[in-house]
Amino acid sequence: MILSDKDIKKSIKEGRITIDPLFPKSIQPASIDLHLGADFLVFRTHRGVCIDPKNPMEDLMDKVIIDNKKQFIIHPGEFALGMTYEIIGVANDMVGRLEGKSSIGRMGLIIHATAGYLDPGNRLKMTLELHNVSTLPIKLYYKMPIAQMSFTPLSSEAEHPYNKKLFGSKYYGNMKPKASQYWKNFTQNNEWIKFK
Repeated sequence: MILSDKDIKKSIKEGRITIDPLFPKSIQPASIDLHLGADFLVFRTHRGVCIDPKNPMEDLMDKVIIDNKKQFIIHPGEFALGMTYEIIGVANDMVGRLEGKSSIGRMGLIIHATAGYLDPGNRLKMTLELHNVSTLPIKLYYKMPIAQMSFTPLSSEAEHPYNKKLFGSKYYGNMKPKASQYWKNFTQNNEWIKFK
C-alpha cells in the first residue's frame, strides 16, 4: 500500500516521515517532490582503465559543485552521482521509493539506476544516479524538481533497521555523494565470499 497525500501529511506530523526542508506544493497525490542538490561526483575517464568492484573508487571520481549561477551539464551517455537537496528519512516501519519525474524522463534523463530505495530507519540526502540517454546534453539547475518519493508502510517494524548498521550500512546518513563502497564486501567478514 502506497501512502496518499493525506497519509503522507499525517506521517510527517507523527515524525514517521521526515523531510528538511519541505518545499511549498511538494506533496503530490501519492508522493513528495524532491529537488536537485549542489554536489556531484563524475568519473575521470582519463585516469582509470576500468571500474574494479574490489577496489575503492573515490580516486576515479571528481567533485563538482553547482549553485544558482552555475549549472551542471550532463552529456549524452554520461553518468554522474548527485544528491537531493532535501534530507529525507523514514521510521523503522516504512520504506521510501525514489522515482523520476515524468517531465525529466521525457528529456532522456534517468535519475536512478538501482538505488531508489530508502531503507527503514535511514535519514539522508538521496543519491541520484544520473544518466543521460538522450542525444543532446541536458542542463540541470540547482534546486530544480528532479525526483519524487513514495512511501510504503511495512507489515511490521523492521527487526534490524538500516540505522542499526547490522549489515554494514555503507550509506547511512549520507549528506554528500559517495562513490560505490562495494569493495568493502571483499574486505569485511562476508559469508558470500566463503560460501561454496
